Amino acid sequence: MLNQYPLWKYIALIVAIILGTLYALPNLFGEDPAVQVSHRTQSLDKEGLLVIEQALNARSIPIKSSEIIDGRVLVRFNDESSQLQAVEALKESLDKQYLIALNLAPATPDWLRAVNAAPMYLGLDLRGGVHFLMEVDMVAAIKRLEEGMLSDMRSHLRKEKIRYRGITRDENGLHIRFRSFDDMEAALDTLEDQFREFLFISNEDELIIDAKLTENAIRDEKKSALQQNIITLRNRVNELGVAEPVIQQQGDSRIVVQLPGIQDTAGAKKILGATATLEFRLTEGTRADWEDAEKTGRVPLNAILHFERDGSPVLLKRRVIVTGDQIIDAASTIDQQKGVPAVSVRLNGKGAKKMGETTRENVKKPMAVVFIENKVESKQVGDEVIKKRTTIREVINVSTIQEQFSARFQITGLESQEARDLALLLRAGSLRAPVEIIEERTIGPSLGKDNIEQGFMSVMIGFCLVLVFMAIYYKSFGLIANIALTVNLVFIVAILSLLQATLTLPGIAGIVLTVGMAVDANVLIFERIREELRNGNSPQASIHAGYEKAFSTITDANITTLLAAIVLFSLGTGPVKGFAVTLSIGIITSMFTAIVGTRAVVNLIYGGRNVKKLSI
Repeated sequence: MLNQYPLWKYIALIVAIILGTLYALPNLFGEDPAVQVSHRTQSLDKEGLLVIEQALNARSIPIKSSEIIDGRVLVRFNDESSQLQAVEALKESLDKQYLIALNLAPATPDWLRAVNAAPMYLGLDLRGGVHFLMEVDMVAAIKRLEEGMLSDMRSHLRKEKIRYRGITRDENGLHIRFRSFDDMEAALDTLEDQFREFLFISNEDELIIDAKLTENAIRDEKKSALQQNIITLRNRVNELGVAEPVIQQQGDSRIVVQLPGIQDTAGAKKILGATATLEFRLTEGTRADWEDAEKTGRVPLNAILHFERDGSPVLLKRRVIVTGDQIIDAASTIDQQKGVPAVSVRLNGKGAKKMGETTRENVKKPMAVVFIENKVESKQVGDEVIKKRTTIREVINVSTIQEQFSARFQITGLESQEARDLALLLRAGSLRAPVEIIEERTIGPSLGKDNIEQGFMSVMIGFCLVLVFMAIYYKSFGLIANIALTVNLVFIVAILSLLQATLTLPGIAGIVLTVGMAVDANVLIFERIREELRNGNSPQASIHAGYEKAFSTITDANITTLLAAIVLFSLGTGPVKGFAVTLSIGIITSMFTAIVGTRAVVNLIYGGRNVKKLSI
């Protein structure tokens, strides 16, 4: 008989609606003010949880609940006042190995969390925070690789006892000069065997070997630089104490960093974009030699001229003892003897060995600490943006080695804030290549709250207007379409929650658009049914023909829109992707509810009986 569904279809539809409602429910319960506590070197367990609870109980701060999630402790509170008091209490009570971050934890009931039901994740424009788009300076990454290889080539040629006049570097690669043809031939053989990252070309007339990085080596270095920078930025964000940050690659040279809850844009930019690192070198000559080198410009071959912060010259040996990437821990402190800010440093095994050997052999000799920072400045000249890269090198400390030391020591010569920032950067590691912030957005928490309210209001207004229009224009069939529209909205929210998708303002725009588009299919079906009735067909035959004949039109229209949404998702960036995701999900769910859902209700009401008139 026409217009009847088998029982299994009704059961499947009811199960789908129940599951959709279940996974959409967590979005109704809001969020609890919370504090997230983690440890730099280990996962926290029940013992760590007990320490944190005792610290809060000692201050009589009421706790709503506490739990361990992925090695981190999450403590919930009843209000924001308790949350802020808890942060202060924990910072005072716990040592610096603990990272403390403000958080908003979903207030989902345990029975929903038991089935892995969780609310959607809110984007920065709804939650508040800072968004950075950073570009990695790949030119600097290649330069750093070539300079490192240049030093290795010098050492290798000395080890092989091959004489050479000098090695220089420019934008075309490395250039090695020789005095004799035999030395050049011997060097070419050993260099090609030892440094496979380079393509070596000999110039017999000028006795020069030109070395240029291969395409594979350049590609691998760019990939490594991007991945290393992502790891370093993630470490720095952890040091800042940001809960649920987003740090991900975009394209082949860019990184997106999103920091929920951070409002200090200048501070975040300073820490994230800093490429500060250290070098430890022995000095060369006496202070009289240093001043003479500055006046005359004559610098010994085995030395380089640097300056202290007050402008005083310092001659340093070319050989670097230890660099910043060999530092595994650092903390800002106060020098007990001098009472000035200091950075306490701990080296890895390789660095400790080199430092121990050097200090043992050079007791009573001065050693300098060189602070190195790379900066990229952009200047608009007409329609062109010109980038100027500068490297600042300054000697922040020159101290006499009193006795041998290796793994642990202190650095002085910094102001209090400089010491804290440097300690943070050294703990997190130095960037493989400089980064430039090419886009930044800051959203305040109050603005985010307003965006949520306005977005919710826009969805509700659009939803209600469609409901009223359909009920008036299509009567009983319009009410059936309204039920389908409501279920469609529940399905969209449920799927976004299941996918743990990030809902943004453009995503809300996609939902509003979907609400308007969702009834298009029903309009096509209902108008086809009306047309069949005007042609004199029976109500049952008109219902059947309406759904059958409108199906291909509905499918074609929705598939073309879905293809456009897929293209937007593939080629677009953050906000565009958010719009494309909600639009795609809305198209699929609206087709299901409009074709399958309304047909099930219509069949339930009108199917299997003699109907003389339809309320349409």
